[in-house]
Amino acid sequence: MTANNFDYDLIIIGAGSAGYPTGMYASRYKIKNLVIGAQPGGALATSHKVENYPGTASASGKEIMDNFREHAIASGSEMLSDMVSSVEKQEDHFVIETASGKSFTTRFVVLATGNNYRKLGFEGEKEFLGKWVSYCATCDGMFFKGRDVVLVGGWNTALTEALYLAEICNKVYIVHRRDTFRAEDIWVEQAKKAENIEFVLGEEVESVWGKLFMEEVKLKSGKTIKADGIFVAIWSDPNTTLVDHMNLEKDEEGCLVVDKRQETTIPNLFAAGDVTTNSNKFKQTIMSAAEGCLAADSIHEVMLRG
Repeated sequence: MTANNFDYDLIIIGAGSAGYPTGMYASRYKIKNLVIGAQPGGALATSHKVENYPGTASASGKEIMDNFREHAIASGSEMLSDMVSSVEKQEDHFVIETASGKSFTTRFVVLATGNNYRKLGFEGEKEFLGKWVSYCATCDGMFFKGRDVVLVGGWNTALTEALYLAEICNKVYIVHRRDTFRAEDIWVEQAKKAENIEFVLGEEVESVWGKLFMEEVKLKSGKTIKADGIFVAIWSDPNTTLVDHMNLEKDEEGCLVVDKRQETTIPNLFAAGDVTTNSNKFKQTIMSAAEGCLAADSIHEVMLRG
């Protein structure tokens, strides 16, 4: 038990690129902590290859996350592979319940649950995730350098990712189910000016097909597009379900509003990574890790004050 007679000083919900660094830094500060996550490694663990994490020229997402995990354990963090089912705020602590029936008390909580990419549901989307199918052009675009790709979506994220892909890919097909875009005009106009971007409007993806590599995307109209990869950029939802009953402040996209210390609008409840409004919502592993480290440092400062 901790000095306050709680099970832990800190419980971190989410075992990924924000959760593990939070635990590692908390352990270095001698903060007794537990990292709980149903999916070890989080979303990055599904990436076939990562080449934009500093100091690691090329590695699988799983390899990077395994290293994160081992570093946190070596520093002193405890791990629990389980799903958190509820988070309740008491007077001076939180009560955490898990799907397996475990219950813990803790003075601090860091929510590092990331976001959920909205899926299209086409044939092959799940099977080829991390290979032919991606939800992050910044993360995976370089693997398709000089190749033809399809990007699905019609909002700002889709158009800006298409423009990024156009800089490195041979051809980018933007597939959108509507005849008009909901993105800002400036992005649409820039995409129209790009010589290697082609609009495929009023269409939806039915399936992807290929042997060793992806070869084509089949649309519901029966048309096909020859391409080597597909990027889905329709939307992502911050995973805040566990704390929605607390009525925390959120922005228009549903991200938890946190201050410069990573604290939410409820004292001692912190958040880090893709679920927050910080880091200009630049959803990258290095940013999530930094936010997790900052959350641990902030908690340490609070504990020093008593």
